[in-house]
Amino acid sequence: MSIIRRVRDITVATLNERLEKAEDPVRLIDQFLWSTREEIIQCEKLYQQYAEHGQHLKVQWLQAEQLMEKREQQAMTALRAGEEHLARIALQEKQSAEERATQYRELHEQSSQSVLELEEQLRELRSEYQSVYDKREYYAARMESLRLQQRMNARYGGQGQEPSSMFRRLEDRINDMELEAKSLRDLRRIGGELLSEAGQKVQSVVERELEQLKRKLEKEGWSSSS
Repeated sequence: MSIIRRVRDITVATLNERLEKAEDPVRLIDQFLWSTREEIIQCEKLYQQYAEHGQHLKVQWLQAEQLMEKREQQAMTALRAGEEHLARIALQEKQSAEERATQYRELHEQSSQSVLELEEQLRELRSEYQSVYDKREYYAARMESLRLQQRMNARYGGQGQEPSSMFRRLEDRINDMELEAKSLRDLRRIGGELLSEAGQKVQSVVERELEQLKRKLEKEGWSSSS
């Protein structure tokens, strides 16, 4: 397992635990996605380099094998011509080419294996990225719902009265105002009656005193007809 793979496993293993404790899970997921995207980019670059290097190794390997065949044919040609010394030289170069072909073939096989491992890592990284991105969309939707709920609570907090309760309060208020108006009207009526009654009493006293004065004057010889 490569170093890149170990780092990714540690990060993914702790992501869910950190999400449970995070106040802003969307921000945490965005950080994870950014980190994962950077690793995907680096892995893609490394994959391209390995692919190009593997192609170069294959060219070297095939060229060495072609040289092997060529030197063998030259050795056979030298033997037919009785040039055994040249045949030995050709076979020595064939041996050297064969050694190089083996070396380059082994390097190419190693490079091909690394390319396969990188392909697998890229598939897993992209799969992880998509999976976490989907979670990001879900958590973002939840956070937006929470923000909207908080705004609604702040905007309409304490004002969410039911219509029946609101009209009951209005009815009570109107009743209080009507009682207050009736009380004032009754007070005015009672006041008028008291004033009228008081006037009648005053008039009665005046008339009584007037009669007393008349009787007094009659005793003194005064006549009401005069």
